[in-house]
Formats: sequence, C-alpha cells, structure tokens
Amino acid sequence: MDNFARSLKSGKFIVTTELNPPKGTNIQPILDKAKRLKGVVDAFNLTDSHRARMAMSPVALAHRLVLQKQTPILQITCRDRNRLAIQSDLLGAYTLGISNLLCMTGDHPKSGDHPEAKPVFDIDAIRLLEIISSLNSGKDMNGNELSGEPEFFSGAVVNPGSLELDKEIRRMEDKIEAGATFFQTQPIYEPSLFQDFINRVKKFKVPIICGIITLTSPRMARSLNKNLAGVSIPKSVITELEESSDLETTTVAIAARTIKLIKPMCQGVHIMSLGREDLIGSILERAEVA
Repeated sequence: MDNFARSLKSGKFIVTTELNPPKGTNIQPILDKAKRLKGVVDAFNLTDSHRARMAMSPVALAHRLVLQKQTPILQITCRDRNRLAIQSDLLGAYTLGISNLLCMTGDHPKSGDHPEAKPVFDIDAIRLLEIISSLNSGKDMNGNELSGEPEFFSGAVVNPGSLELDKEIRRMEDKIEAGATFFQTQPIYEPSLFQDFINRVKKFKVPIICGIITLTSPRMARSLNKNLAGVSIPKSVITELEESSDLETTTVAIAARTIKLIKPMCQGVHIMSLGREDLIGSILERAEVA
C-alpha cells in the first residue's frame, strides 16, 4: 500500500491533480511540472487518451513518476482494449510500481481525433472493477490462478450533478460492491448541491475526492456549462470572471473559495488545472489546505 492509499484510509484530506501524457515522446515538460508540485499534491491522475484523443500510454508516464518518487493514479478506460488486453496491461503496470487505479468506461472514439476508430467497450467500469478485485485475489476474470497477485487500490468516478442522480447513485453503489475504494467527482461549483449529494451517499462510507476545474476565463466557464454534462457553473461566477480586471487572481479566488466550502463535506480535492499547474500552490494556500 503506497502513501496515497494510506492517506485516504487514515482520513487525511487529499489533493490530486491531472496530467495528460503527450501526443508524442517528449515527456520532460510533464515530469518537470510534477517535480514542481512535489509536496504540494499527493498524487497525479494520468489520463488514458483523454477525450478519445490519441496520446502516449499513461503506463509509461506513470512509471517515470514512480522513478522520481511521486505517486501516479493510472486512469484505465474500457474504450480501446478488450478484457484480455486490459488484464495484461494491469499486470504489467503493477510490476512497474503502479498500484493506484481510476476505472472509467471512457469516451466514444467519435468524439476524439480518430473518429473512424472502432470502439471496443468489451466491458464497462463496473466489470473492470470486478476484474481488478479478482486479480487482487490471485485469479484472472475467468478464475484461472495467477503466478503472483497484485495489490491494486481501485477508484471510480461519480457525477454529483447528473440529471439522473438516482441512477448515478445506484451505479455508485454497484461500483463499491465491485471493488471501488474511493471516488473522484465531476467538477463542482455549487457547494449546496454537492452537500445534498453527500447527504445521500455518506452511508456508503467511502472517501470522495471532489473535482474542481480552474476557470481561467468567462468563455471557458460558458463552454463547460454547454459541453460538459453534469457541470453547472453559476451565473454569479461567470459574471465575476467577466468583470475581473485580473483573471489570474480571480481564477485562484474562485477555486480557493469553492475548496474551502466543500472541504468539510469530502476527503479531498482533485484540481483539473488544464495547463495552469502553476496556480495550484496559490489556490491551496488561499483555501487553507495544509
């Protein structure tokens, strides 16, 4: 069990962020970003061809983070690989020191930069969690014995802003039964609605890490409202961005204020900075996150 898993189990408030592997082989800028955040964040999500746009395998970048003594959370999607390939990749990742996983069904290829690609979706996120639980017990998904078993720490995603929240919560419960030990959420901007969600799911007694996207412009905020399902950025926040004379300061203020409000409700924050990793330290300082 690594520091991320131990910290979550201990009840510590966790900070994670997201890094996108490159579309190419130059990983040094990403490794440098991670080094600058050492001691600031607890772990780094590494995306799996984010938004169905082809990029380097996150396993390679995760391994490089391990080598520089930082903690990766490997995102695994079901979009591109069948059950054989997924199990094979998981076992390979574990031998490279990667034990934290975030399980997702994944975006359809038609939304990415290879829209002609054939989707796989042999399994979904719930079945993936079941497979990982089986690997942890020393067997593949068909019950065949492994020669040495991994010890994965598996998480999943949940959308507190879903328009079908009852269905989303039932699916969350199914994921827990399948082996999910923590959750990261879609971005949250309305703490009161998040509190309603937390009140409904606290019975599950599972750590929830709340998602935040750093809003760097009013145009970006409006685009997220339009294009990201389950995300609702209040008009007051958009107006705050529109009227700002210093967008960077306002970006930090909005994120820090949101984190302060949601901190008592959850066990961590996942900051999706979209290239503005340089703001994370200021956001956390202003949010009074130790």
